[in-house]
Amino acid sequence: MNQILNSIRGQLIVSCQALENEPLHGADIMAKMAMAAEMGGACGIRANGVEDIKAIKAITKLPIIGIIKREYPNSEIYITPTNKEVDEICTQNVEIIAVDLTNRVRPDGKSNEDFIRNIRLKYPEVLIMADISTYEEGMEASRLGVDMISTTLSGYTTYSNQLPHPDYELIERLVNATSIPIIAEGKVNNPEEAVKCLEIGAWSVVVGSAITRPQLITKSFSERIKLYAGIDITE
Repeated sequence: MNQILNSIRGQLIVSCQALENEPLHGADIMAKMAMAAEMGGACGIRANGVEDIKAIKAITKLPIIGIIKREYPNSEIYITPTNKEVDEICTQNVEIIAVDLTNRVRPDGKSNEDFIRNIRLKYPEVLIMADISTYEEGMEASRLGVDMISTTLSGYTTYSNQLPHPDYELIERLVNATSIPIIAEGKVNNPEEAVKCLEIGAWSVVVGSAITRPQLITKSFSERIKLYAGIDITE
């Protein structure tokens, strides 16, 4: 079993991301967020964009799951959508790259099979994590020979389960159907949910917003308090 896979088994990975319209956007801030995550016990970091990855690698030796979020006008796929983004990420010598492997149309028109084949040929040492949203997509990712399958996009495609919590059913079905490590990611809101993911067989758990997006954390407290006080939160 790959050393990196062993190092993250049964542990927490923290997604340190802030988009351009968010208050904590910036490579220096995300590097400090990653440092805080490491101090708190994270075993790995998921990071978006070359500058953030570079800054995070400068302050931690934790394995990094690299992605680039980029929108294209002709596709709904935006997590490492083409081989161009793969090339950019791999300039930073990341251990893992995560790619959208849903059944939606890729911006460059390539099939998922060709996309994965190109990554394998050019970067044989890099582990590939497939971000999927349904059981069928997970099984197709397994057939294509990825190293990890993550439930990242469950609830973020129009045809997947729309749940306020992790997609436990999806995690468990994939765990029972394939020997490829299944990473629980998406809507993990508290430690109890993270532990439940591990209990049903997830290899490890990725948590993002519940740890690294203070505006969303604040909003959850604020709205709950307003409801208690009888204040209309729809205003």
